[in-house]
Amino acid sequence: MFRPDLLQGKRVLVTGGGTGLGREIAKRYLELGASLYICGRRKEVLDRTAAELAAAGPGPVKTWSVDIRQAQAVDEMVEWIWEDGGPLDALVNNAAGNFISRTEDLSPRGFDAIANIVLHGTFYVTQAVGKRWIAGGRRGSVVSILVTWIWTGSPYVVPSAMSKAGIAVMTESLAVEWGRFGIRLNAIAPGPFPTEGMSARLSPGQTAEQRSAGRNPMGRIGRMEELANLATFLVADGCEWLTGQTIALDGAAHLAGVGTFYDLRDWTDGDWARAREAIKATNARDKAARSSP
Repeated sequence: MFRPDLLQGKRVLVTGGGTGLGREIAKRYLELGASLYICGRRKEVLDRTAAELAAAGPGPVKTWSVDIRQAQAVDEMVEWIWEDGGPLDALVNNAAGNFISRTEDLSPRGFDAIANIVLHGTFYVTQAVGKRWIAGGRRGSVVSILVTWIWTGSPYVVPSAMSKAGIAVMTESLAVEWGRFGIRLNAIAPGPFPTEGMSARLSPGQTAEQRSAGRNPMGRIGRMEELANLATFLVADGCEWLTGQTIALDGAAHLAGVGTFYDLRDWTDGDWARAREAIKATNARDKAARSSP
């Protein structure tokens, strides 16, 4: 689809680039010649991914362990990137967190766990990069990974729906505010794509394929290369007038009214209890992995 050197010379930061969608996007950018920075909270995961991606393309992959909920830590990371080799050309806001829960069962800590990563963290990274582009008279491109719930809402994932909607508004607002600087902001709203984190926290006990079977107008879930190709188009040169847009990549599911978690309305208290325990177990494993030397 793309010429092999399409992103040659471009320097790109992918947040949450060690796993899932971020990893696949990073891999595609590397294949097309980009120099990559990937960040996340688990340094060992980032380094392992960087080593695995090294075979994908000629560009380097560098890692930085950061909690994007901490604005100062984000600014230090971005400053290091600028000092390491110069300004970025593009930013992919992929880092996120989510889990299913009845809203009446949510604790303030549970709500903040999502909002602080998705809403606050995404803004911190975007601002840290954007203000340096403006100060240096540089053009740049931001791509944020959202969800179709920004248009429809979704029960049982209210903190994520609220936070992602905020990023959609940020995308539109900054496309106007920063357009005069040549800075573009766009977003992708994917439907179900198979990742370990998505299945563990959003479909415990099910696979994405099982949950989506028969519900999608195209009868399938997304393919990683489709997401990576769209993310590539949005940061590549040649369509610089495209900004302030969110593009759904979901096989028209949200248009058919099947892009939310409304089907969980029939779950019993027992179903929710089992889901909570499965999610807690996943979180505990992740925490242990972050704490290991």
